[in-house]
Amino acid sequence: SSLYRNYVLWLLLLVYVVNFLDRQVINILAPDIKRDLNLSNTEVGLLSGFAFGIVYTILGFPLARAADKYNRSWIISGCLAAWSGFTAVCGLAQNFVQLAAARAGVGIGEAGCTPTSHALIADYSPKEKRASALAFYAMGTPIGSLLGLAIGGYLVEAFNWRIAFMVAAAPGLLLAVICLFTLREPRDMFAAEAKRPLP
Repeated sequence: SSLYRNYVLWLLLLVYVVNFLDRQVINILAPDIKRDLNLSNTEVGLLSGFAFGIVYTILGFPLARAADKYNRSWIISGCLAAWSGFTAVCGLAQNFVQLAAARAGVGIGEAGCTPTSHALIADYSPKEKRASALAFYAMGTPIGSLLGLAIGGYLVEAFNWRIAFMVAAAPGLLLAVICLFTLREPRDMFAAEAKRPLP
């Protein structure tokens, strides 16, 4: 139904917002992390770029292939839980290696978000509305980036960078549960419809 299709678009938008929130929050926290863990500028650069980016780039293709074959609702839920969990783990890191490993974990989860979401949007949206649906989904980039910087900045001032990571992780873990139980795989719906006997 159009109502459920709109629900899916809003849900995937929220997932993408959280994607960029968790991706960008480290940028506003970097000065406090650098001071607390006694990191060099090179290490800070690796944390905010390379440690995340290399894993994200390498795993994007195999996770997209998985979305072609398997239940995309499960993939979205699993990836969302993974990157949110690793975002929380960032707040527990005691040194550069631990934080770099946690950031790589964020990259692993986030690599499955966009290709899987695009595939779901393509299946749920009529051909004449796919471009606008994808544009709607893409709003998650600026919204998530803005929230990541704003929320991270507030939390690091009110508490500390570790709490900021923990709070940033919470919405994603909640959304992962919501996706698991409410986001339906269109291929399963089409198969059930095909098996239904003709009147």
